[in-house]
Amino acid sequence: MPTFQLDIVSAERHVSSNQVDLLVAPGVEGEMAILPSHAPLLTVLKPGEIRVVKDGEDSFIAVSGGFMEVMPEKVTILADTAERLDEIDIERAEAALKAAQERIASAPVDMDLHRALASLRRSQARIKVARRRRNRPL
Repeated sequence: MPTFQLDIVSAERHVSSNQVDLLVAPGVEGEMAILPSHAPLLTVLKPGEIRVVKDGEDSFIAVSGGFMEVMPEKVTILADTAERLDEIDIERAEAALKAAQERIASAPVDMDLHRALASLRRSQARIKVARRRRNRPL
């Protein structure tokens, strides 16, 4: 089966570099599935879950947004932040979600709503990915 090179990097580190079969990413217009030989594309990513399929196995990465460049043989994701499933502390993510929800609910006049909503979406993405670990058979 044909594959393509996938590189995922964030400002802090190089997250992943592999030959993969399929990528599903959270684009601003909706989820996008990328297969080998995909037409060139440059798009913005929203906070969410990236699903990578390699040799029939799924892996998941939470991103807080960024950009994705698709070329026929290579995809590069420049993520604001990116965490693999095994790196996410679900209790910490749930605490961050609760804090973001409380900030939005209290809504002081001088609050940066855009920043608070971004924090909320980032926490939701991390929790969604982290919960996949609980749902995997042992």
